[in-house]
Amino acid sequence: MNTLIHDTIFEAARRTPDAAALEYGARRCTYADLAGLVASVAVLLREQGLAPGTRVAVYMEKRIENVAAMFGAAAAGCVFVPVNPLLKPEQVAYILADCNVRLLATTADRLASLAPALAACPDLETVLLADTAAAPAGALRTLDWNAVTALDAGGFDPMAARRIDADMAAILYTSGSTGAPKGVVLSHRNLVAGAASVASYLDLCAGDRILSVLPLSFDYGLSQLTTAFRCGASVVLMNYLFPKDIVAMVARERITGLAAVPPLWNALARLDWPADCSLRFITNSGGAMPPVTVEALRARLPHTEIFLMYGLTEAFRSTYLPPSELERRPGSMGKAIPNAEVLVVRPDGSICDDDEPGELVHRGALVAMGYWNDPERTAQRFRPAPGREAGLPLPELAVWSGDTVRRDSEGYLYFIGRSDEMIKVSGYRISPTEIETVVQATGLVLEAAVFGVDDGQLGQAIALVAHVADPAALDPAVLLAECRRRLPAYMVPAQVVLQGDSLPRNPNGKIDRKLLRQNLHTEA
Repeated sequence: MNTLIHDTIFEAARRTPDAAALEYGARRCTYADLAGLVASVAVLLREQGLAPGTRVAVYMEKRIENVAAMFGAAAAGCVFVPVNPLLKPEQVAYILADCNVRLLATTADRLASLAPALAACPDLETVLLADTAAAPAGALRTLDWNAVTALDAGGFDPMAARRIDADMAAILYTSGSTGAPKGVVLSHRNLVAGAASVASYLDLCAGDRILSVLPLSFDYGLSQLTTAFRCGASVVLMNYLFPKDIVAMVARERITGLAAVPPLWNALARLDWPADCSLRFITNSGGAMPPVTVEALRARLPHTEIFLMYGLTEAFRSTYLPPSELERRPGSMGKAIPNAEVLVVRPDGSICDDDEPGELVHRGALVAMGYWNDPERTAQRFRPAPGREAGLPLPELAVWSGDTVRRDSEGYLYFIGRSDEMIKVSGYRISPTEIETVVQATGLVLEAAVFGVDDGQLGQAIALVAHVADPAALDPAVLLAECRRRLPAYMVPAQVVLQGDSLPRNPNGKIDRKLLRQNLHTEA
């Protein structure tokens, strides 16, 4: 029975042992191979004395050992903590210390760079290297990947750890708008339910080939693995440098499914794709895809289905818009995914009327277990679900997203903005996304970011930073004139900055508005 997240790999190995599970460069790993690696990692972790529930961090670029370490930790009854490979040593050390990591899986070069920061991680005892190169580890016990491949895990019993689907499986760290990163605790049930739901509406099958370009520390990136393994599909791991490399990889590997975030789709939509492109579907999450980007992708990929999705790490995935509804409902984030309910709620907890803005609240099996070691922020975000039966002795907890949305008369949802990103100008509450969509629709910019800056008279003023092909060739006044033509006066940016470089990204590939705001303040 498929109740634990690693079960999918073992079941696929029993069904189709010779089918490709993972590909990385010239390496090909069948499901039988992957099951063997996962079992060996699990045996090794148990031999190191790691009890069920112990945290195991994985800090490396996408590669086969990365995947084996995560799912092997789960098979050993431990909790895997994928760490974004773009993070700096001090950021990594914060995560390791925050969730009391006992074993770190990484590479020799990364361990060398981490060494000075690991003094802040008193619980860390062992390092498992994904390669065999020597690296200074100080007082830490160091094992290389030969310790995994040398093990005979033929008699491995995945039930020996006595875990159930309600137990912790993973902790995913996500940056907050303020303060330190939050560790979102996910159960096996969360991950399995999410994989089943997404695989069902994407109609995934064993013949699909998924290209993994997103960080595996990002819930959206991890989903590429969990959904593919559930169906026995293949995943091609890629650490890309340029968007054009992705187009080439899709063609070379005959990829059928690709997931990305809006800034990457903006770049991919400007590239030439082969007429016989193999992509069956593409997906977007991590922010709203501008309609102009949707139209560009539809023109370049006329035979590819486009799924627009909305999610938050605290509930993995909440909504999706079927490709058949793209033309009829431009800008919609769709309806709830299978096995989830999404509500639009007023501040007092009552349900909003049609087209009345309110907070998105998600209930169901995908709701996470809370934030690691952070009861205060957990209580703010995970609260009783609205409208549940009053007689229940224990309340059902839902995720109160902090996102403002509206629901139309047919039940389709539309994103308005995040409560911590909304701009208030002269009493008007303004969504940055709404302005960014209009700016991109002018065709004058490649990408845009909008945020509020302090203003003594208005409360806040609107700042716009835009990436353009040639800043010297575009007068900001021309862009402002287009904004005035398309937006009410209170939504027109008061400050416009044009730059020839791409806008900065956070480790998950989203535009980093916080850094842009800081840079603008510094320059001022």
